[in-house]
Amino acid sequence: MAHVELSLSEVFPATTGAPTGQESDNVGQWAATVSRAAEPCLLIDGDTTVVAISAAGCELLCLGTPEDLVGLPLLEGGLRLVDFTAKPSELTEQDTEKIPPLLALHSGRLARGLLRVQGPGDDAGTTVDAISTPVLAEGEVAGSLTFFSRV
Repeated sequence: MAHVELSLSEVFPATTGAPTGQESDNVGQWAATVSRAAEPCLLIDGDTTVVAISAAGCELLCLGTPEDLVGLPLLEGGLRLVDFTAKPSELTEQDTEKIPPLLALHSGRLARGLLRVQGPGDDAGTTVDAISTPVLAEGEVAGSLTFFSRV
């Protein structure tokens, strides 16, 4: 049986006044930042489509190049998540819905958890710590931003 460990924290968006132009294009600003980042990070939109991913993120998650992934649904772009058992098998749809990028998107809260990513071949996989935050646009969740670190 898969073991998924998660933590959630509440996000307190600013409630004063109308959104500024900067806030209304928050996803676009984060996309530019993520695409240039040296750190492994990922930005998805409200439909779970990859908006931006850093080259380091592609490498850590055993994916192709950022250009290959942008515009694809997160779980259809080659990301292979496996459980933490001795003989890894792919996560069920129920467990996949609990990964931090999707949990932050659907809950509107910060989310953190460990993921096991399997690359090509039969290796045991790479364990990564994922920390995700919802990205707001005009006061509503418009996507999620995730930073990864190899464990």
